[in-house]
Amino acid sequence: MSEKMAQTLPLRYYSTVTAKEVNWLWYPYIPFGKITIIQGDPGDGKTTLVLNIASLLSVGCSMPDTDIEIEPMKIIYQSAEDGAEDTIKPRLISAGADCTRIAFIDDSIQGLTLNSTRIESAITEMNAKLLVIDPLQAFLGESGEMNRADGIRPLMKHLTTVADRTGCAIVIVGHMNKSSSSKGIYRGLGSIDITAAARSVLLVGKLKNDPSVRVMAQIKNSLAEEGKPIAFEINEQSKVRWIGGYDVTADEVLGGEEPQNDQSRLSEAVEALKSILSDGAMPCIQIYEKLHELDISKRSADRAKKILNIKSNKHSDGWYWSL
Repeated sequence: MSEKMAQTLPLRYYSTVTAKEVNWLWYPYIPFGKITIIQGDPGDGKTTLVLNIASLLSVGCSMPDTDIEIEPMKIIYQSAEDGAEDTIKPRLISAGADCTRIAFIDDSIQGLTLNSTRIESAITEMNAKLLVIDPLQAFLGESGEMNRADGIRPLMKHLTTVADRTGCAIVIVGHMNKSSSSKGIYRGLGSIDITAAARSVLLVGKLKNDPSVRVMAQIKNSLAEEGKPIAFEINEQSKVRWIGGYDVTADEVLGGEEPQNDQSRLSEAVEALKSILSDGAMPCIQIYEKLHELDISKRSADRAKKILNIKSNKHSDGWYWSL
């Protein structure tokens, strides 16, 4: 290589790079300045989950299973499958959102695609901390093919650059394909380049033997250790009730199956709850602590609570359970 050519190469030594820590919107599930994918089968609660997350952020509530205080954030929620008037806003209201902090880009006249400059302009103009794209395939444009790497790669690269420049967390909602693969990482719809561009991939599903419970499990994390699965329920008003950590694997969520030996764990939880509450009502926090000492998870405790028809009553110092 000639000296003249060497001088024109855009080389940069890592000694000139300033290292920086990753900031998190919700550790370790959703990082700022990166792409996160939330995927699952239709009807499993992906959109409801993300709408409730956006609602919490809009009023400054802590993320589920954390106690970190946050300031109310501005959010762009871009949906193509649900109507703003009859679906999205009613769900936001039901979830307690501050709708003055949640906006969308009006694409009624000009369609919106992932490589549109309007996305970065909108993030910058309103100082949005979260952008939700729901679902991915609706924003690829007429020539966008999800299964062609050469078609999807430039779109994802552009979106990655936007996230990095603005510091905004970008969450993409996607459906699953019908592959027989048992690995959730290969069940995302479209080219593997979509998953490759994401720093975090979350799987949402419901368990076959307990369909009232949904689980969010992390199947990829390029920036930290994978987070534990978190369970939630959805009521008739599309409002989420967070249950908390759940002892189930992503593969079990993917297959809709209960964990192995689940019945024996549940039986242990039922007997333990009977014993703990035999002398009368007790604060549920203390009950969880006692069950934890017996290596019984919160998930098993909640299922045993339903079986025993245990009552929950709110006192001045918190919730109490009683047989």
